[in-house]
Amino acid sequence: MDLTKLPQIKHTNSNNFFLLCGPCAIEGEEMALRIAEKIVSVTDKLKIPYVFKGSFKKANRSRVDSFTGIGDEKALKILRKVSETFEVPTVTDIHEISDAGMAAEYVDILQIPAFLVRQTDLVVAAAKTGKTINLKKGQFMSPESMKHAAKKVTDSGNEQVMITDRGTMFGYQDMIVDFRGIPTMKQYAPVILDVTHSLQQPNQSTGVTGGRPDMIETIARAGIATGVDGIFMETHFDPSIAKSDGANMLHLDHLEKLLTNLVAIRKTVNSL
Repeated sequence: MDLTKLPQIKHTNSNNFFLLCGPCAIEGEEMALRIAEKIVSVTDKLKIPYVFKGSFKKANRSRVDSFTGIGDEKALKILRKVSETFEVPTVTDIHEISDAGMAAEYVDILQIPAFLVRQTDLVVAAAKTGKTINLKKGQFMSPESMKHAAKKVTDSGNEQVMITDRGTMFGYQDMIVDFRGIPTMKQYAPVILDVTHSLQQPNQSTGVTGGRPDMIETIARAGIATGVDGIFMETHFDPSIAKSDGANMLHLDHLEKLLTNLVAIRKTVNSL
């Protein structure tokens, strides 16, 4: 994958990690623009290549009454507005073959969710749009098995592929990051560490996923030290009212300090 091929990507010569960051779901235009404005300000200051992340719909929910979105086209148009307003690339996840072509009209990166990364038809449909593809490692998959997922993209004529580790199931209600998988998966594609989803506590009796946001900096620091190419995080100006995954989000007010620390670690790693 060539990061410089992403439309509107900035700071690619900074030798920094790149960042995929934004709310879990697009809840409305005002919230999306507010979050994007803050992240763009911080990443420009720190010279971090940045991609705005937001799900146009949430298909993998614990309960039937969980928030799924504000409408596909409405949310996708908001993603396009973020891109046009702040001149940054955008990423969203897709869940069905029909989503691929639709979302590709609005965003720069199509993300395959962890639970769906073995769905060959979905991965191939995404790859054939010509967009950059971000493959989430399944919670149930080994790092070595992601070689085959990445190959589905390249065999479809698309070299723009990256892999995101979002933790591995540890029992029924916890996730763990096995950092040994980072160098393994870097043999197949650039690797991103999804810090916030790796701290989820799924399968709670309430049907609402829990999380450990107090461990965000610990996992992120370890990822940079291990040599990840990118960091993925979900953030919100008030995680307590976020309509999806608020329990494991980073508060937007804490973003600059965290990224400043990660940039410092990256400089140290680069000097070794």
